[in-house]
Amino acid sequence: MNPNALLMAWTNDNSGHTHSTKSPLLHLSFYWGRDTVFLFPCWPGNSRGMYALGLIFVFVLAILVEFFANLKLVKPGSDRAAAVFFQAGVQAIRAGFAYMVMLAVMSYNGGVFIAAILGHAVGYVIFGSPIFKKDMDR
Repeated sequence: MNPNALLMAWTNDNSGHTHSTKSPLLHLSFYWGRDTVFLFPCWPGNSRGMYALGLIFVFVLAILVEFFANLKLVKPGSDRAAAVFFQAGVQAIRAGFAYMVMLAVMSYNGGVFIAAILGHAVGYVIFGSPIFKKDMDR
């Protein structure tokens, strides 16, 4: 499929006129530039500092996904209904963060993809692996 045809299809208005916008933000494969938009309109823009901040944001968001995936706050013997609703709330937060990471990766920016993968890996090492757990079997 021709990428220009796809861009023209997305920029048609109701009157049938096609806008001739040159969008560097529409990519159909991974790219390594910093001129991208992910999660929020016009963010991070084309600033190097905002792009770096965006990568850090995605990295931390992926770590938080792993944190919430391994969060065990319900004690044995607590009220079952309250425990289920609490765990459902934690699951909803985790799913929301995971979808935000997924949407950021869908910008097809290579740096965002690497930040998300590294964030999940670091989050797993800190929260999911037995390295930092006190009750680790030896």
